[in-house]
Amino acid sequence: MSDDFFKNWEKKSESEAKSYQRMLERGNKNSILRRLPDLHEEATEKVDCLTCARCCKNYSPRFKTTDIRRISKHLNIRESELIEQYLFLDEEGDFVVKTKPCPFLESDNTCRIYDVRPSDCARFPYTDEDVIIKRTKLTLKNSSFCPITFYVLENLKLEWEKGSLK
Repeated sequence: MSDDFFKNWEKKSESEAKSYQRMLERGNKNSILRRLPDLHEEATEKVDCLTCARCCKNYSPRFKTTDIRRISKHLNIRESELIEQYLFLDEEGDFVVKTKPCPFLESDNTCRIYDVRPSDCARFPYTDEDVIIKRTKLTLKNSSFCPITFYVLENLKLEWEKGSLK
């Protein structure tokens, strides 16, 4: 992330959160969705997730029943053991990890269960799908710790301000 674009990105993301929200709510949804694949690809070329891993260090994905089944099979343990050892039910009724960072995060920021990781992990940071506009609150939270989300939102906002997403 040597790009000057990312200099002080965390502060900029925080200060621009209302602008991002306004753009996501008022911008032309179809125009925004058409831009996502290219912006997502640009962002993932500029940001190396393995040097960041903020998502894995500070937050937990939801572990859905299908994720639990797949991961426990991969680890060769019972589903109940996976839940007991690593997960708990949060206030929203979702299974999430008990500890931070994620217990499956290795010291080199790789994931021990990458090939069978939860679907939330596989889809994160949702910058190439409609979640970015359907779940604005989540998108804004993600932009506070994920430079990829920041990149996509900042570029969408710049295009919106020029009038191309209205």
